[in-house]
Amino acid sequence: MVSDHAEAGRLVAGRYRLVERIGRGGMGTVWRAEDELLGRQVAVKKLHPPQPHLHEDELATIFERTRREARAAARISHPNVIVVHDVVDDEGLPSIVMEYVPSMTLGEALKKHGALAPVEAARIGRGMVAALRAAHRAGVLHRDVKPGNVLLGGDGRVVLTDFGIAQASGTSTLTRTGELIGSIDFLSPERIKGQSPGPEADLWALGATLYQAVEGNSPFRRDTAIETAYAISEDPVLPAANAGPLEHVIAGLLAKDPRERMSAEEAERLLRLPAAETDTTRFERGGTASTTVTPAGSGSARPAEPARATAQVTVGHGAEPVPDAATTPPGGTPATAPRPRRRARWVVAVLTAAAVAGGGTAAFAYFRDDGSSPTASKKHTPPPETTTPSPSPSTTAQPPPLPKNYRLVTEAAKGFAVPVPKGWRRTVADGEVNYIDPTGLVGLKFSVLDYAGPDHLAHFKSLETKVRDTLAGYHQERMQPTTVFGQNAAIWQFTFKGSKRDYRAIDLGFGKEGEREYAIYLSAPKSQWDEYKPVFDNAVAGFRPSAQ
Repeated sequence: MVSDHAEAGRLVAGRYRLVERIGRGGMGTVWRAEDELLGRQVAVKKLHPPQPHLHEDELATIFERTRREARAAARISHPNVIVVHDVVDDEGLPSIVMEYVPSMTLGEALKKHGALAPVEAARIGRGMVAALRAAHRAGVLHRDVKPGNVLLGGDGRVVLTDFGIAQASGTSTLTRTGELIGSIDFLSPERIKGQSPGPEADLWALGATLYQAVEGNSPFRRDTAIETAYAISEDPVLPAANAGPLEHVIAGLLAKDPRERMSAEEAERLLRLPAAETDTTRFERGGTASTTVTPAGSGSARPAEPARATAQVTVGHGAEPVPDAATTPPGGTPATAPRPRRRARWVVAVLTAAAVAGGGTAAFAYFRDDGSSPTASKKHTPPPETTTPSPSPSTTAQPPPLPKNYRLVTEAAKGFAVPVPKGWRRTVADGEVNYIDPTGLVGLKFSVLDYAGPDHLAHFKSLETKVRDTLAGYHQERMQPTTVFGQNAAIWQFTFKGSKRDYRAIDLGFGKEGEREYAIYLSAPKSQWDEYKPVFDNAVAGFRPSAQ
Protein backbone atom coordinates (compact mmCIF):
# COMPACT_ATOMS: atom_id res chain seq x y z
CA MET A 1 0.00 0.00 0.00
CA VAL A 2 1.29 3.44 -0.94
CA SER A 3 2.09 5.58 2.12
CA ASP A 4 0.19 8.76 2.88
CA HIS A 5 3.40 10.72 2.50
CA ALA A 6 3.84 9.41 -1.02
CA GLU A 7 0.22 10.13 -1.91
CA ALA A 8 0.19 13.72 -0.64
CA GLY A 9 0.57 16.19 -3.49
CA ARG A 10 -0.41 13.69 -6.18
CA LEU A 11 -2.86 14.82 -8.87
CA VAL A 12 -5.95 12.63 -9.32
CA ALA A 13 -7.70 12.54 -12.69
CA GLY A 14 -5.59 15.47 -13.81
CA ARG A 15 -7.59 17.83 -11.60
CA TYR A 16 -7.72 17.03 -7.87
CA ARG A 17 -4.53 17.65 -5.87
CA LEU A 18 -4.39 15.50 -2.70
CA VAL A 19 -3.52 17.64 0.33
CA GLU A 20 -4.01 15.59 3.51
CA ARG A 21 -5.68 12.41 4.62
CA ILE A 22 -8.78 13.14 6.71
CA GLY A 23 -10.28 9.68 7.15
CA ARG A 24 -9.80 5.98 6.60
CA GLY A 25 -12.35 3.18 6.49
CA GLY A 26 -12.59 -0.43 5.52
CA MET A 27 -12.98 0.25 1.80
CA GLY A 28 -11.14 3.48 1.21
CA THR A 29 -9.30 6.58 2.36
CA VAL A 30 -10.69 10.10 2.28
CA TRP A 31 -8.43 13.02 1.37
CA ARG A 32 -8.86 16.75 1.47
CA ALA A 33 -7.95 17.90 -2.02
CA GLU A 34 -7.77 21.02 -4.14
CA ASP A 35 -9.91 21.18 -7.26
CA GLU A 36 -7.42 22.98 -9.50
CA LEU A 37 -9.99 23.62 -12.21
CA LEU A 38 -12.53 25.42 -10.01
CA GLY A 39 -10.19 26.50 -7.23
CA ARG A 40 -12.16 24.90 -4.37
CA GLN A 41 -11.52 22.35 -1.68
CA VAL A 42 -13.12 18.94 -2.11
CA ALA A 43 -12.98 15.55 -0.43
CA VAL A 44 -11.76 12.63 -2.50
CA LYS A 45 -12.60 9.10 -1.37
CA LYS A 46 -10.06 6.72 -2.88
CA LEU A 47 -10.70 3.02 -2.95
CA HIS A 48 -8.00 0.94 -1.28
CA PRO A 49 -5.82 -0.97 -3.74
CA PRO A 50 -7.23 -4.50 -4.18
CA GLN A 51 -5.68 -7.34 -2.20
CA PRO A 52 -3.91 -9.96 -4.30
CA HIS A 53 -6.11 -12.77 -3.01
CA LEU A 54 -9.38 -11.21 -4.16
CA HIS A 55 -11.19 -12.89 -7.04
CA GLU A 56 -12.24 -10.95 -10.10
CA ASP A 57 -15.93 -11.05 -9.14
CA GLU A 58 -15.10 -9.70 -5.67
CA LEU A 59 -13.16 -6.83 -7.21
CA ALA A 60 -16.09 -6.09 -9.50
CA THR A 61 -18.43 -6.01 -6.49
CA ILE A 62 -16.18 -3.59 -4.59
CA PHE A 63 -15.90 -1.29 -7.60
CA GLU A 64 -19.65 -1.39 -8.17
CA ARG A 65 -20.34 -0.53 -4.54
CA THR A 66 -18.18 2.56 -4.91
CA ARG A 67 -20.03 3.65 -8.03
CA ARG A 68 -23.35 2.98 -6.35
CA GLU A 69 -22.33 5.08 -3.36
CA ALA A 70 -21.82 8.01 -5.70
CA ARG A 71 -25.05 7.39 -7.59
CA ALA A 72 -27.05 6.92 -4.39
CA ALA A 73 -25.78 10.11 -2.77
CA ALA A 74 -26.21 12.01 -6.03
CA ARG A 75 -29.92 11.12 -6.06
CA ILE A 76 -30.43 13.02 -2.80
CA SER A 77 -30.48 16.80 -2.66
CA HIS A 78 -30.51 17.88 0.98
CA PRO A 79 -28.25 20.04 3.17
CA ASN A 80 -27.84 17.17 5.65
CA VAL A 81 -26.58 14.75 2.98
CA ILE A 82 -23.07 14.90 1.54
CA VAL A 83 -22.91 16.35 -1.98
CA VAL A 84 -21.20 14.22 -4.63
CA HIS A 85 -19.48 16.17 -7.40
CA ASP A 86 -17.91 13.48 -9.55
CA VAL A 87 -16.71 9.89 -9.90
CA VAL A 88 -13.29 9.57 -11.54
CA ASP A 89 -10.86 6.83 -12.43
CA ASP A 90 -7.56 6.89 -10.56
CA GLU A 91 -5.04 4.35 -11.71
CA GLY A 92 -7.77 1.86 -12.52
CA LEU A 93 -9.71 2.43 -9.29
CA PRO A 94 -12.87 4.51 -8.89
CA SER A 95 -12.68 7.57 -6.63
CA ILE A 96 -15.56 9.71 -5.42
CA VAL A 97 -15.20 13.48 -5.37
CA MET A 98 -17.43 15.09 -2.74
CA GLU A 99 -17.92 18.41 -1.05
CA TYR A 100 -15.42 19.08 1.71
CA VAL A 101 -17.00 19.62 5.14
CA PRO A 102 -14.53 20.79 7.81
CA SER A 103 -15.65 18.51 10.59
CA MET A 104 -15.11 15.58 12.88
CA THR A 105 -17.35 12.54 12.93
CA LEU A 106 -19.79 11.91 15.73
CA GLY A 107 -17.78 8.78 16.53
CA GLU A 108 -14.61 10.85 16.93
CA ALA A 109 -16.43 13.40 19.07
CA LEU A 110 -17.69 10.69 21.42
CA LYS A 111 -14.21 9.22 21.79
CA LYS A 112 -12.69 12.64 22.43
CA HIS A 113 -15.33 14.27 24.61
CA GLY A 114 -17.53 11.45 25.88
CA ALA A 115 -21.33 11.22 25.83
CA LEU A 116 -23.34 14.22 24.69
CA ALA A 117 -25.99 16.19 26.53
CA PRO A 118 -29.50 15.34 25.29
CA VAL A 119 -29.95 18.80 23.78
CA GLU A 120 -26.90 18.29 21.54
CA ALA A 121 -27.88 14.71 20.71
CA ALA A 122 -31.33 15.97 19.73
CA ARG A 123 -29.81 18.59 17.44
CA ILE A 124 -27.67 15.96 15.73
CA GLY A 125 -30.64 13.60 15.57
CA ARG A 126 -32.72 16.23 13.80
CA GLY A 127 -30.09 16.50 11.08
CA MET A 128 -29.81 12.73 10.75
CA VAL A 129 -33.52 12.05 10.52
CA ALA A 130 -33.94 14.86 7.99
CA ALA A 131 -31.19 13.27 5.89
CA LEU A 132 -32.80 9.86 6.13
CA ARG A 133 -36.21 11.20 5.17
CA ALA A 134 -34.66 12.80 2.10
CA ALA A 135 -32.82 9.59 1.23
CA HIS A 136 -35.92 7.45 1.63
CA ARG A 137 -37.97 9.85 -0.48
CA ALA A 138 -35.35 9.40 -3.19
CA GLY A 139 -35.66 5.62 -2.86
CA VAL A 140 -32.28 5.15 -1.19
CA LEU A 141 -31.58 3.08 1.92
CA HIS A 142 -28.33 4.03 3.64
CA ARG A 143 -27.80 0.68 5.45
CA ASP A 144 -24.77 1.87 7.42
CA VAL A 145 -26.01 4.65 9.69
CA LYS A 146 -23.60 4.96 12.63
CA PRO A 147 -21.64 7.65 14.52
CA GLY A 148 -18.66 7.27 12.20
CA ASN A 149 -20.77 8.29 9.21
CA VAL A 150 -22.16 11.48 10.77
CA LEU A 151 -20.09 14.60 10.15
CA LEU A 152 -20.30 17.43 12.67
CA GLY A 153 -19.31 20.62 10.92
CA GLY A 154 -17.62 23.46 12.74
CA ASP A 155 -20.51 25.69 11.66
CA GLY A 156 -23.05 23.40 13.34
CA ARG A 157 -24.00 21.52 10.20
CA VAL A 158 -24.83 17.81 10.55
CA VAL A 159 -24.09 15.73 7.45
CA LEU A 160 -24.82 12.06 6.77
CA THR A 161 -22.11 10.58 4.59
CA ASP A 162 -20.68 7.29 3.32
CA PHE A 163 -23.46 5.73 1.30
CA GLY A 164 -20.99 2.96 0.45
CA ILE A 165 -23.44 0.11 1.00
CA ALA A 166 -26.57 2.05 0.21
CA GLN A 167 -29.17 0.41 -1.99
CA ALA A 168 -31.39 2.36 -4.31
CA SER A 169 -34.81 1.14 -5.33
CA GLY A 170 -34.74 -0.69 -8.63
CA THR A 171 -31.20 -2.02 -8.15
CA SER A 172 -30.08 -5.52 -7.29
CA THR A 173 -28.35 -6.38 -4.04
CA LEU A 174 -24.59 -6.72 -3.90
CA THR A 175 -24.55 -9.19 -1.02
CA ARG A 176 -24.38 -12.94 -1.21
CA THR A 177 -26.81 -15.20 0.62
CA GLY A 178 -25.97 -15.15 4.32
CA GLU A 179 -23.69 -12.11 3.98
CA LEU A 180 -24.30 -9.09 6.21
CA ILE A 181 -22.85 -5.75 5.21
CA GLY A 182 -22.65 -2.97 7.76
CA SER A 183 -21.47 -2.29 11.30
CA ILE A 184 -22.79 -5.05 13.56
CA ASP A 185 -23.71 -2.74 16.46
CA PHE A 186 -26.11 -0.82 14.24
CA LEU A 187 -27.76 -3.63 12.26
CA SER A 188 -31.49 -3.89 12.84
CA PRO A 189 -33.12 -7.11 14.11
CA GLU A 190 -34.71 -7.78 10.73
CA ARG A 191 -31.34 -7.57 9.01
CA ILE A 192 -29.80 -9.87 11.61
CA LYS A 193 -32.56 -12.37 10.80
CA GLY A 194 -31.85 -12.15 7.08
CA GLN A 195 -34.99 -10.25 6.12
CA SER A 196 -34.99 -7.62 3.40
CA PRO A 197 -34.51 -4.24 5.08
CA GLY A 198 -36.73 -1.26 4.50
CA PRO A 199 -36.45 2.35 5.69
CA GLU A 200 -37.21 1.11 9.21
CA ALA A 201 -33.75 -0.50 9.34
CA ASP A 202 -32.13 2.91 8.91
CA LEU A 203 -34.36 4.26 11.70
CA TRP A 204 -33.21 1.47 14.03
CA ALA A 205 -29.61 2.48 13.31
CA LEU A 206 -30.57 6.09 14.05
CA GLY A 207 -31.94 4.99 17.43
CA ALA A 208 -28.76 3.03 18.20
CA THR A 209 -26.68 6.04 17.21
CA LEU A 210 -28.66 8.38 19.47
CA TYR A 211 -28.35 5.85 22.29
CA GLN A 212 -24.58 5.81 21.91
CA ALA A 213 -24.54 9.61 21.69
CA VAL A 214 -26.12 10.05 25.14
CA GLU A 215 -24.71 6.95 26.84
CA GLY A 216 -21.27 6.76 25.28
CA ASN A 217 -21.65 3.10 24.34
CA SER A 218 -23.61 0.93 21.95
CA PRO A 219 -26.85 -0.49 23.43
CA PHE A 220 -26.08 -4.06 22.32
CA ARG A 221 -22.29 -4.33 22.31
CA ARG A 222 -21.17 -7.74 23.57
CA ASP A 223 -17.83 -9.56 23.65
CA THR A 224 -18.27 -11.19 20.24
CA ALA A 225 -20.09 -10.35 17.03
CA ILE A 226 -22.32 -13.42 17.43
CA GLU A 227 -23.31 -12.38 20.96
CA THR A 228 -23.97 -8.85 19.73
CA ALA A 229 -26.18 -10.13 16.92
CA TYR A 230 -28.13 -12.30 19.37
CA ALA A 231 -28.60 -9.34 21.74
CA ILE A 232 -29.92 -7.17 18.90
CA SER A 233 -32.34 -9.87 17.83
CA GLU A 234 -33.56 -11.10 21.23
CA ASP A 235 -32.50 -9.00 24.23
CA PRO A 236 -34.63 -6.12 25.53
CA VAL A 237 -33.23 -2.63 25.10
CA LEU A 238 -31.81 -1.29 28.34
CA PRO A 239 -33.20 2.20 28.90
CA ALA A 240 -30.85 5.06 28.10
CA ALA A 241 -30.42 6.44 31.61
CA ASN A 242 -28.92 9.72 30.43
CA ALA A 243 -31.33 10.34 27.57
CA GLY A 244 -33.72 12.60 29.48
CA PRO A 245 -36.48 13.66 27.05
CA LEU A 246 -34.88 11.60 24.27
CA GLU A 247 -35.58 8.32 26.05
CA HIS A 248 -38.97 8.03 24.37
CA VAL A 249 -37.56 8.68 20.89
CA ILE A 250 -34.70 6.23 21.34
CA ALA A 251 -37.00 3.51 22.67
CA GLY A 252 -39.43 4.08 19.79
CA LEU A 253 -36.69 3.79 17.18
CA LEU A 254 -35.32 0.62 18.81
CA ALA A 255 -38.57 -1.34 18.68
CA LYS A 256 -37.71 -4.91 17.64
CA ASP A 257 -40.60 -5.22 15.22
CA PRO A 258 -40.15 -2.82 12.28
CA ARG A 259 -43.94 -2.52 12.07
CA GLU A 260 -43.99 -1.01 15.57
CA ARG A 261 -40.92 1.17 15.10
CA MET A 262 -41.35 4.91 15.41
CA SER A 263 -41.72 6.61 12.04
CA ALA A 264 -39.20 9.13 10.76
CA GLU A 265 -41.86 11.83 10.84
CA GLU A 266 -42.71 11.16 14.47
CA ALA A 267 -39.04 11.01 15.46
CA GLU A 268 -38.36 14.32 13.76
CA ARG A 269 -41.35 15.91 15.47
CA LEU A 270 -40.28 14.75 18.91
CA LEU A 271 -36.67 15.75 18.33
CA ARG A 272 -37.87 19.28 17.64
CA LEU A 273 -39.78 19.62 20.90
CA PRO A 274 -38.56 21.99 23.62
CA ALA A 275 -37.98 18.94 25.81
CA ALA A 276 -34.73 18.43 23.97
CA GLU A 277 -33.30 21.40 25.82
CA THR A 278 -30.98 21.84 28.75
CA ASP A 279 -33.14 20.71 31.66
CA THR A 280 -33.78 17.04 30.92
CA THR A 281 -34.90 15.73 34.28
CA ARG A 282 -38.15 17.52 34.89
CA PHE A 283 -41.60 18.02 33.45
CA GLU A 284 -41.68 21.73 32.76
CA ARG A 285 -43.91 24.07 30.89
CA GLY A 286 -42.57 25.51 27.72
CA GLY A 287 -43.89 23.75 24.65
CA THR A 288 -46.76 21.72 23.30
CA ALA A 289 -46.16 18.20 22.22
CA SER A 290 -48.11 18.68 19.03
CA THR A 291 -50.30 21.31 17.47
CA THR A 292 -53.05 18.89 16.53
CA VAL A 293 -54.05 15.24 16.56
CA THR A 294 -52.35 13.70 13.54
CA PRO A 295 -54.25 11.59 10.97
CA ALA A 296 -54.77 7.94 11.70
CA GLY A 297 -52.02 5.69 10.53
CA SER A 298 -49.40 8.41 10.67
CA GLY A 299 -47.10 6.43 12.92
CA SER A 300 -46.61 3.09 14.54
CA ALA A 301 -47.06 2.05 18.12
CA ARG A 302 -44.49 2.80 20.76
CA PRO A 303 -42.25 -0.05 21.83
CA ALA A 304 -42.92 -2.08 24.89
CA GLU A 305 -39.57 -1.99 26.63
CA PRO A 306 -39.04 -1.61 30.38
CA ALA A 307 -37.61 1.65 31.68
CA ARG A 308 -34.95 2.03 34.32
CA ALA A 309 -36.77 2.61 37.59
CA THR A 310 -34.73 5.63 38.63
CA ALA A 311 -34.68 7.43 35.28
CA GLN A 312 -36.10 10.94 35.11
CA VAL A 313 -37.88 12.07 31.97
CA THR A 314 -39.64 15.11 30.64
CA VAL A 315 -43.27 15.00 29.66
CA GLY A 316 -45.07 17.52 27.55
CA HIS A 317 -41.94 17.38 25.43
CA GLY A 318 -42.10 13.88 24.09
CA ALA A 319 -41.39 11.74 27.15
CA GLU A 320 -43.89 9.75 29.18
CA PRO A 321 -45.89 10.16 32.46
CA VAL A 322 -48.21 8.31 34.89
CA PRO A 323 -50.43 8.32 38.05
CA ASP A 324 -49.66 8.21 41.64
CA ALA A 325 -51.13 7.74 45.04
CA ALA A 326 -49.83 6.25 48.21
CA THR A 327 -51.93 4.20 50.55
CA THR A 328 -52.21 4.75 54.27
CA PRO A 329 -49.78 2.45 56.11
CA PRO A 330 -51.23 -0.20 58.40
CA GLY A 331 -52.40 1.56 61.53
CA GLY A 332 -51.94 4.97 59.91
CA THR A 333 -54.36 7.80 60.43
CA PRO A 334 -55.17 10.91 58.40
CA ALA A 335 -52.95 12.80 60.83
CA THR A 336 -49.86 10.78 59.93
CA ALA A 337 -50.55 9.72 56.35
CA PRO A 338 -52.84 10.73 53.49
CA ARG A 339 -56.29 9.24 53.59
CA PRO A 340 -56.96 6.21 51.34
CA ARG A 341 -57.31 7.23 47.74
CA ARG A 342 -60.62 7.04 45.98
CA ARG A 343 -58.51 6.61 42.86
CA ALA A 344 -57.28 3.18 43.93
CA ARG A 345 -60.81 1.97 44.59
CA TRP A 346 -61.93 3.34 41.22
CA VAL A 347 -59.17 1.57 39.32
CA VAL A 348 -60.00 -1.80 40.88
CA ALA A 349 -63.69 -1.28 40.23
CA VAL A 350 -63.17 -0.47 36.56
CA LEU A 351 -60.81 -3.38 36.07
CA THR A 352 -63.24 -5.76 37.75
CA ALA A 353 -65.95 -4.54 35.42
CA ALA A 354 -63.61 -5.11 32.49
CA ALA A 355 -62.98 -8.68 33.58
CA VAL A 356 -66.68 -9.41 33.97
CA ALA A 357 -67.36 -7.93 30.55
CA GLY A 358 -64.73 -10.15 28.96
CA GLY A 359 -62.23 -7.36 28.37
CA GLY A 360 -64.69 -5.23 26.44
CA THR A 361 -64.18 -2.17 28.60
CA ALA A 362 -61.03 -0.12 28.20
CA ALA A 363 -59.35 0.21 31.59
CA PHE A 364 -59.31 3.63 33.27
CA ALA A 365 -61.75 4.93 30.68
CA TYR A 366 -65.46 4.52 30.15
CA PHE A 367 -65.68 3.28 26.60
CA ARG A 368 -66.15 -0.10 24.97
CA ASP A 369 -64.43 -1.87 22.09
CA ASP A 370 -67.53 -1.53 19.97
CA GLY A 371 -67.14 2.25 20.07
CA SER A 372 -70.00 2.92 22.45
CA SER A 373 -69.71 4.43 25.89
CA PRO A 374 -71.39 3.18 29.07
CA THR A 375 -71.94 6.82 29.93
CA ALA A 376 -73.04 7.85 26.47
CA SER A 377 -76.69 7.83 27.48
CA LYS A 378 -76.04 10.32 30.24
CA LYS A 379 -75.99 13.94 29.21
CA HIS A 380 -73.39 16.16 30.79
CA THR A 381 -73.15 19.88 30.32
CA PRO A 382 -69.55 20.94 29.70
CA PRO A 383 -68.28 23.60 32.07
CA PRO A 384 -67.87 27.13 30.81
CA GLU A 385 -64.62 27.67 28.93
CA THR A 386 -62.13 30.42 29.41
CA THR A 387 -58.95 31.50 27.68
CA THR A 388 -57.52 32.98 30.85
CA PRO A 389 -55.50 30.42 32.80
CA SER A 390 -55.83 30.21 36.54
CA PRO A 391 -52.74 31.10 38.54
CA SER A 392 -50.47 28.18 39.31
CA PRO A 393 -48.85 27.90 42.72
CA SER A 394 -46.28 25.35 41.56
CA THR A 395 -44.56 27.19 38.75
CA THR A 396 -44.02 30.67 37.46
CA ALA A 397 -43.42 29.52 33.88
CA GLN A 398 -46.11 30.37 31.37
CA PRO A 399 -47.98 27.47 29.76
CA PRO A 400 -47.51 27.03 26.01
CA PRO A 401 -49.91 28.51 23.46
CA LEU A 402 -53.14 26.62 22.90
CA PRO A 403 -52.55 24.02 20.15
CA LYS A 404 -54.53 24.21 16.95
CA ASN A 405 -57.91 22.43 17.09
CA TYR A 406 -57.85 22.43 20.92
CA ARG A 407 -59.98 24.31 23.42
CA LEU A 408 -59.08 25.34 26.91
CA VAL A 409 -61.62 23.96 29.39
CA THR A 410 -61.87 25.06 32.99
CA GLU A 411 -62.92 22.51 35.58
CA ALA A 412 -63.76 25.04 38.30
CA ALA A 413 -64.97 22.41 40.78
CA LYS A 414 -61.75 20.45 40.35
CA GLY A 415 -59.45 23.45 40.36
CA PHE A 416 -57.68 23.28 37.02
CA ALA A 417 -57.84 24.24 33.37
CA VAL A 418 -56.45 22.12 30.56
CA PRO A 419 -56.35 21.98 26.74
CA VAL A 420 -58.42 19.21 25.15
CA PRO A 421 -59.18 18.48 21.49
CA LYS A 422 -62.26 20.15 20.08
CA GLY A 423 -65.15 17.76 19.56
CA TRP A 424 -64.28 15.46 22.47
CA ARG A 425 -67.27 14.75 24.73
CA ARG A 426 -67.10 15.51 28.44
CA THR A 427 -68.46 13.01 30.96
CA VAL A 428 -68.18 12.71 34.72
CA ALA A 429 -68.19 9.38 36.56
CA ASP A 430 -67.30 8.70 40.18
CA GLY A 431 -65.84 12.16 40.50
CA GLU A 432 -63.48 11.65 37.55
CA VAL A 433 -63.67 14.00 34.57
CA ASN A 434 -63.36 12.30 31.18
CA TYR A 435 -63.00 13.66 27.67
CA ILE A 436 -63.83 10.99 25.08
CA ASP A 437 -63.02 11.19 21.38
CA PRO A 438 -65.79 10.82 18.76
CA THR A 439 -65.01 7.12 18.20
CA GLY A 440 -65.51 6.33 21.88
CA LEU A 441 -62.26 4.36 21.93
CA VAL A 442 -59.91 7.03 23.26
CA GLY A 443 -60.25 8.76 26.59
CA LEU A 444 -58.44 11.50 28.48
CA LYS A 445 -59.11 11.37 32.22
CA PHE A 446 -58.45 13.82 35.06
CA SER A 447 -58.61 13.08 38.76
CA VAL A 448 -58.10 15.49 41.66
CA LEU A 449 -57.82 14.54 45.31
CA ASP A 450 -57.41 16.78 48.32
CA TYR A 451 -54.22 15.21 49.63
CA ALA A 452 -51.18 13.87 47.79
CA GLY A 453 -49.17 11.06 49.34
CA PRO A 454 -45.41 10.90 49.85
CA ASP A 455 -44.63 8.21 47.28
CA HIS A 456 -46.57 7.98 44.04
CA LEU A 457 -44.41 5.13 42.73
CA ALA A 458 -45.07 2.96 45.79
CA HIS A 459 -48.79 3.29 45.20
CA PHE A 460 -48.43 2.23 41.58
CA LYS A 461 -46.47 -0.82 42.59
CA SER A 462 -49.12 -1.87 45.08
CA LEU A 463 -51.88 -1.22 42.57
CA GLU A 464 -50.16 -3.11 39.76
CA THR A 465 -50.72 -6.47 41.46
CA LYS A 466 -54.48 -5.97 41.24
CA VAL A 467 -54.24 -4.73 37.67
CA ARG A 468 -52.12 -7.68 36.56
CA ASP A 469 -54.57 -10.17 38.06
CA THR A 470 -57.60 -8.47 36.57
CA LEU A 471 -56.68 -6.98 33.20
CA ALA A 472 -56.28 -9.36 30.25
CA GLY A 473 -52.88 -9.26 28.60
CA TYR A 474 -51.48 -6.67 30.99
CA HIS A 475 -47.84 -5.76 30.27
CA GLN A 476 -45.91 -3.01 32.00
CA GLU A 477 -43.88 -0.81 29.68
CA ARG A 478 -42.61 1.62 32.26
CA MET A 479 -43.14 2.58 35.89
CA GLN A 480 -40.81 5.14 37.37
CA PRO A 481 -40.59 8.29 39.49
CA THR A 482 -40.19 11.73 37.97
CA THR A 483 -41.03 15.36 38.69
CA VAL A 484 -43.60 17.63 37.08
CA PHE A 485 -43.93 21.37 37.69
CA GLY A 486 -41.45 20.97 40.53
CA GLN A 487 -43.55 18.32 42.28
CA ASN A 488 -43.00 14.63 42.92
CA ALA A 489 -44.67 12.45 40.32
CA ALA A 490 -44.68 8.96 38.87
CA ILE A 491 -45.26 7.44 35.44
CA TRP A 492 -47.00 4.21 34.62
CA GLN A 493 -47.38 3.02 31.04
CA PHE A 494 -48.73 -0.36 30.04
CA THR A 495 -50.60 -2.32 27.39
CA PHE A 496 -53.59 -4.62 27.75
CA LYS A 497 -56.09 -6.52 25.62
CA GLY A 498 -59.66 -5.50 24.98
CA SER A 499 -62.18 -7.86 23.44
CA LYS A 500 -61.50 -6.56 19.93
CA ARG A 501 -58.17 -4.75 20.03
CA ASP A 502 -55.04 -4.07 22.05
CA TYR A 503 -54.76 -0.88 24.09
CA ARG A 504 -51.96 1.24 25.45
CA ALA A 505 -52.38 3.48 28.48
CA ILE A 506 -50.28 6.12 30.19
CA ASP A 507 -50.94 7.78 33.54
CA LEU A 508 -49.22 10.65 35.33
CA GLY A 509 -49.85 11.38 38.99
CA PHE A 510 -48.25 14.33 40.72
CA GLY A 511 -48.65 16.60 43.69
CA LYS A 512 -46.80 17.87 46.73
CA GLU A 513 -47.35 15.74 49.82
CA GLY A 514 -50.28 16.99 51.88
CA GLU A 515 -51.50 19.26 49.10
CA ARG A 516 -53.74 18.63 46.12
CA GLU A 517 -53.04 15.56 44.00
CA TYR A 518 -53.63 15.51 40.25
CA ALA A 519 -53.70 12.61 37.83
CA ILE A 520 -53.77 12.79 34.02
CA TYR A 521 -54.46 9.60 32.09
CA LEU A 522 -54.87 8.57 28.45
CA SER A 523 -55.79 5.23 26.94
CA ALA A 524 -56.13 4.47 23.22
CA PRO A 525 -55.95 1.55 20.82
CA LYS A 526 -52.32 0.50 20.54
CA SER A 527 -52.46 0.70 16.74
CA GLN A 528 -53.38 4.39 16.99
CA TRP A 529 -51.03 5.37 19.82
CA ASP A 530 -48.89 7.69 17.71
CA GLU A 531 -52.04 9.49 16.63
CA TYR A 532 -53.39 10.11 20.13
CA LYS A 533 -50.33 10.27 22.39
CA PRO A 534 -49.93 14.03 21.57
CA VAL A 535 -53.28 14.61 23.30
CA PHE A 536 -51.73 13.46 26.55
CA ASP A 537 -48.53 15.45 25.95
CA ASN A 538 -50.51 18.62 25.26
CA ALA A 539 -52.65 18.11 28.36
CA VAL A 540 -49.56 17.79 30.54
CA ALA A 541 -47.75 20.72 28.94
CA GLY A 542 -50.78 23.01 29.16
CA PHE A 543 -52.19 21.91 32.52
CA ARG A 544 -53.08 24.91 34.72
CA PRO A 545 -53.82 24.15 38.39
CA SER A 546 -55.56 26.87 40.37
CA ALA A 547 -54.61 28.08 43.82
CA GLN A 548 -55.75 25.84 46.66
